Amino acid sequence: MTRSYARSPEMNMPFHGAKLALLTPHHLVTLLRDEHPGLAHPGCWDLPGGGREGPESPVACALRETREELGLELDPAVVIWGRRFVWHGLGFWFFAARIEARVLREIVFGDEGQGWAAMTPRLFYAHPKVIAHFKDRLRICLTDLEGEEKPPADVSGGR
Repeated sequence: MTRSYARSPEMNMPFHGAKLALLTPHHLVTLLRDEHPGLAHPGCWDLPGGGREGPESPVACALRETREELGLELDPAVVIWGRRFVWHGLGFWFFAARIEARVLREIVFGDEGQGWAAMTPRLFYAHPKVIAHFKDRLRICLTDLEGEEKPPADVSGGR
């Protein structure tokens, strides 16, 4: 798998945050956001990730947020795809990583959000409470990765 994003000059451009689509052979890991007043996209399904801290790189940001939100310590080598997007005038990175399905059993949900679930890409695209621009970004990602999405059943996990 090519990691052309790593050589992209955009890796050195300013960015505000990063998200990570954790892809198993049949699912991706999602997080249900809190419903606090003033929170963007309250009660919606999201992906691991968040805001940049200090001088960290885009990949380091996505992996740190994944560790904080899901308790997963991932090697940067699992990140197989990335692209910088501009949203409301700010740069954001969207990455994808391949993980084995067994890694889902290692998730230790953090203290942000209401829970997590492993969804098929098909359910992610169709779900009315998934943040819309992440549906578009996942489609771009999976298309670039040659449409490797695979359907079957959904499994869920909680706090």
